[in-house]
Amino acid sequence: MPELDRSAAHAASVPWWNDRRVRAVLYQIAVVGGVVAIAAYLISNTLANLESRNIATGFGFLGREAGFGVSESVIPYSPTDTYLYVLVVGLANTLKVSVVGIVLASIIGTVFGVARLSRNWLVAKFATIYVEGLRNIPVLLQLFFWYALITEALPGPRQALNPVPGVFLSARGLRFPEPVWQSTHLLMLVAALVGIAATWALARWARLRRERTGQLFPTVKAGLALILGLPALVWLLGGAPTALNIPELKGFNFQGGLNVTPEFTALLIGLVLYTGTFIAEIVRGGILAVSHGQTEAGLALGFSRGQVMRLIILPQALRVIIPPLTSQYLNLTKNSSLAVAIGFPDLVSVANTAINQTGQAVEGIAVIMAVYLTVSLSISTFMNWYNRRIALQGAR
Repeated sequence: MPELDRSAAHAASVPWWNDRRVRAVLYQIAVVGGVVAIAAYLISNTLANLESRNIATGFGFLGREAGFGVSESVIPYSPTDTYLYVLVVGLANTLKVSVVGIVLASIIGTVFGVARLSRNWLVAKFATIYVEGLRNIPVLLQLFFWYALITEALPGPRQALNPVPGVFLSARGLRFPEPVWQSTHLLMLVAALVGIAATWALARWARLRRERTGQLFPTVKAGLALILGLPALVWLLGGAPTALNIPELKGFNFQGGLNVTPEFTALLIGLVLYTGTFIAEIVRGGILAVSHGQTEAGLALGFSRGQVMRLIILPQALRVIIPPLTSQYLNLTKNSSLAVAIGFPDLVSVANTAINQTGQAVEGIAVIMAVYLTVSLSISTFMNWYNRRIALQGAR
């Protein structure tokens, strides 16, 4: 008790400015205050410079008519729309290439990551050449290469390749027939979404059943049957509409049908192949992190090597793969901003055009930064949620 009394007396005699907890709070207040002061100085200095040059500030320009065209867009657009709407068009294009790129890069990365561990010498070496070759070439140079290859190697529209009736491949892109939109197609889309949801529920039930009984269920085949079969059934019940908008050569280009432009193709190929190399190494490292005894145990139980990889190794490797994989998804999304170099109208491209027309660079750059920050944080939040969901209970 006397020792406790002496320590309490000593603590009471220490000046408040020497208290470790008080100093920690003061340091944090000082840092926050410094950051706020620097930000206030930069903002006031920027506003003063803009005012001295008679440059308007604010986001009022977003409501004005844009007045420029966009070569391709996911949603309908015309030059009479506002700057805000054209930025939404650019964002939609960015999200399109990012979502498709993430899916394809994940597939390619997983395939080549597993291939690098193959016992087949030729397969392993080919995967190694792909990974070590493409990941050491700047992605911008790869975009230039693929764009030049597509636009220079393919013929013009008048000499377009016609491998299948109604399908034309030229330097202007790939044109193929487009179904004439009917109400049945909307119902088919709903049926496809229902099939995806049913496949997810089926996969969850099959996993729980396998853990409980050890019996396997053909989830992949059943899932494909649901996702493809339900829309096909709706199509048949809706009268099986077959009307198509077939591309036709008019003047110097094709009209009608759907078009996959060279810009989108080059951007997608470049981002997917480049990011796929890093994902392949992440997958390979995750697989190697799983003890080889897991493979031997699976083979001893009668599983094939494919089943061992799909049901035993990859689920455990995911706990190692997900954190670095999140960074690669973010990198692919941010690297899509390089689309401006090959003329694809993504968010950065249309925002640059808006900045050149209005002169409001600060606001335009602020919009770009805010959008990419929001998209990146959304991806990160989702991946972190998934990472927590698959984590071992004891590791939480």
